[in-house]
Amino acid sequence: MNRFVFLLLSHWVCCWSGFTFGQEITVVDRQHILAEVIGSQVQLIDVRTHTEYLSGHIDNAVNYNVMDLEKFKKQIQGLDKEIPVYLYCKSGVRSKRASKLMKEEGFLRIYDYSGGYEDWERLKN
Repeated sequence: MNRFVFLLLSHWVCCWSGFTFGQEITVVDRQHILAEVIGSQVQLIDVRTHTEYLSGHIDNAVNYNVMDLEKFKKQIQGLDKEIPVYLYCKSGVRSKRASKLMKEEGFLRIYDYSGGYEDWERLKN
């Protein structure tokens, strides 16, 4: 019974204080990217290959290829883990992988553009 009361009180304190344990990954769509990312100073990462990135990318995204895992892990160490990070790839598979890796590395707010660059280009006009 005491354990239950402790857990209940812990949950109540965390909820009311605005503090959350752990990190979160939020899947976002094109509208969110347009409203919250484009033209803003955010950490926007294209996790595709360099060749894919050169063929076109979203806004001021930097290119950290998640398929080159060692290099990717080194590159993300230069980012601020407390500032939201937005990720995208071609269609959402690699950005999902990158999101999980960044969560493991301690990033607190991760946004995964699930439609990716394909969705961005398709809905561009």
